[in-house]
Amino acid sequence: MSVIHGTARNPRARTVPALLAATALAVTPLLGPTPAPRATSAVANAEVAVSGGPVVLVEDGDTATVTVTVRAADSTVLTEPVSVDWRTGSGTATVDADYEAGSGTLRFPAGTPSGTERTITVRTRESAAGETAETVPLALKAHGADVTAEPTVVVRAHGLPYLDERLPTEKRVADLLSRMTLKEKAGQMTQAERGNVAGDPAVVTELGLGSILSGGGSTPADNTPEGWADAIDGFQERALATRLQIPLLYGVDSVHGHGNLHGATVLPHNIGLGATRDPLLVARAGRMVATETRATGIPWTFAPCLCVVRDDRWGRTYESFGEHPALASVLGTAAVLGFQGKRLDSSRSVLATAKHFVADGDTAYGSGEGEYTIDQGVTEQSRDHVEAVDLPPYEAAVAAGVGSVMPSFSSVDWTDDGLGNPVKMHAHDELINGWLKEDHGFDGFVVSDWQGIHQIPPLAGDSPTTHQIVTSVNAGVDLFMEPSQFERFHTRLVAAVQDGEVTEARINDAVSRILAAKFELGLFEEPFADRSHADDIGSDEHRAIARKAVAMSQVLLKNDDDALPLDSGASVYVAGRNADDLGNQAGGWTGTWQGFSGDVTEGTTILEGIEAAADDVTFSEDASAPTDGADVGVVVVGETPYAEGYGDVGGPEWAWDPADGGVPREEKSMALQPGDADLVERVCAEIETCVVLVVSGRPQVLTEQLGSIDALVASWLPGTEGDGVADVLFGERRFTGRLPVSWPRSADDPVVNVGDDGYDPLFPFGWGLSTGGRASTLDRHRLELQDAVLDPVDGVPAAASKAIAMADVALLEGREARAHRILTAAR
Repeated sequence: MSVIHGTARNPRARTVPALLAATALAVTPLLGPTPAPRATSAVANAEVAVSGGPVVLVEDGDTATVTVTVRAADSTVLTEPVSVDWRTGSGTATVDADYEAGSGTLRFPAGTPSGTERTITVRTRESAAGETAETVPLALKAHGADVTAEPTVVVRAHGLPYLDERLPTEKRVADLLSRMTLKEKAGQMTQAERGNVAGDPAVVTELGLGSILSGGGSTPADNTPEGWADAIDGFQERALATRLQIPLLYGVDSVHGHGNLHGATVLPHNIGLGATRDPLLVARAGRMVATETRATGIPWTFAPCLCVVRDDRWGRTYESFGEHPALASVLGTAAVLGFQGKRLDSSRSVLATAKHFVADGDTAYGSGEGEYTIDQGVTEQSRDHVEAVDLPPYEAAVAAGVGSVMPSFSSVDWTDDGLGNPVKMHAHDELINGWLKEDHGFDGFVVSDWQGIHQIPPLAGDSPTTHQIVTSVNAGVDLFMEPSQFERFHTRLVAAVQDGEVTEARINDAVSRILAAKFELGLFEEPFADRSHADDIGSDEHRAIARKAVAMSQVLLKNDDDALPLDSGASVYVAGRNADDLGNQAGGWTGTWQGFSGDVTEGTTILEGIEAAADDVTFSEDASAPTDGADVGVVVVGETPYAEGYGDVGGPEWAWDPADGGVPREEKSMALQPGDADLVERVCAEIETCVVLVVSGRPQVLTEQLGSIDALVASWLPGTEGDGVADVLFGERRFTGRLPVSWPRSADDPVVNVGDDGYDPLFPFGWGLSTGGRASTLDRHRLELQDAVLDPVDGVPAAASKAIAMADVALLEGREARAHRILTAAR
């Protein structure tokens, strides 16, 4: 998914005072339609506001209890008396048949403590037959205070087939669909961003919105598990104020942990998980992330990314498991299974999203959208190439039962019929309706990326246009991420169907897919947050999973004279800007969309991990402190955070996070930043044993520095558990990671992938040294070959690189005997 800066700033939002709230006591509190505020004349107690809480849910035949609370704005007690007259109004429920009319007065004498509560009861009458939800509004008139909103009692829908959890999902979907109007169906196909409805949540009810998301950095004011759950439950209450009470489906980018939530456990990004080569670990890690996400009330993640990265200059390289489809297929499937579990209605499961369909990692450099150099660009390949390289991970994910798929912003321009006619993926009927749904039987739903249809030509200032909507719906997109233009989308979609540009059959297909997911997630039975695992968020158990993933993701590229593992009794000199920076080691999609340097969340930095493992540690970020007496130098260099287009090499520079202060971040490059290169050369020249860790979302070219480095480690973006890095540095765990992408020799010519003609990287795909321990026969052959061929200055010769990479591919494809033959022949 994408996000643009400023999403958290909501031009539609308006604040609503809530100093007197109406809530349910014996029933679950619900939000619903909010009548316009009632003006009152100026009174002595004018600083006191009275607010009826939006909606109270009640079961048919039960009694609704509404609590009214008065709060003094500038005092601990009321200085003047306040009274509140109330009466039942006219809603969709029928007086006498559905409820008993009532009225009365609530009195709060002068001296009443602020926060004092009074209650109103509304008795409903049981119906003999099943019914949709019905409303009983309450009219409030205050004397001595202001009423800013009035509550509505909602009698729950009941006795209808779609509410019967004993029925198969197909029958429940069919029954519910038969009761829906066109506008209600369009609402289910519409997704808004949290920040654009938080100030006016009644729009959820008015449009019957089917979904809300939080973009990167879009959080409730209380960024805690409870704050998230409360906020999402509030939106859910608004959805349940509609007549059919179809629950919301809330989504978030938990791409390497619930990165928007402060204190969540943050894993290595996918490129690091790709280095582990461990599908069981990836599945377990996905399960951990699902547990933390679902505990905040969110049942849907926009992950995993199944992109096969073919050009590491791409700003989303770290979101890929690697450059070969076999690796992305194996680990992508493991992630899907980890997220979704055996049952989607589990409190430890979330609906997964395979993204970005398809070939977003295969776009041509220079074809990017706007200022981007490669992101959202054009894939200029044949159908055979895309089928062989880019589509296999999706085929595997569909076979594993992935619940949703997200198209890419990018375009495909088939070379089969000549270049010059690219088609945006959000409009690609051949690949969405054809390959995905018809040929491979995908029965989940397709969700657009952030305003993705706005890029369908012709571009317009009032997107999404009817043409863009019609084109994408007819191409097979089912649910539309329209963060700010959701009302326009809804209106134009309804009109397009009425005008015959989209058939109602197509709408029914889209809505059926969305409803099926909601039924399978158990949202109709329990729409509100299951907080039973809230204490697991950031727990020791979860951080232990992430710590293991960090250790297994570390790739030892060079280890002259057994520089690693280090002795805990050695004097260690640590330098480098990425040694003690949690934000830098977590990368993008952490705290905010682009991420930022510094204390982005809670966790352990690499330096803190080293300090816990060693007895004598000196830290000097810029190496200005004397190095005299140090046994070993550890230099931690690499990249600073970025995401997608702003991470493109040669692309625009981000400057809009509060941590940036309006100063653009450094230009992205495949080469070490000059300051990092100087630091490596200086520390390695002064200390006899020099270890360099590269913390980055992609390889960083350091061919010129290789000869001066004793041990070189690709640390990727490890996330919050920096002590996992120390675990392998000091031998608590052995190095087992292998490169998920080829490490280039030159930043001027960095595109190198396994299988290329003239394949000659500095270190090949699948490369990874070890530090002892048991190994399989195949691993032993590979390690022996690596030790024999590695040149400490020039890296790995081309012939050996090809053998090691192709053997790793064969192993990923399940052809172990072939991998043995390749390695044996190369020795």
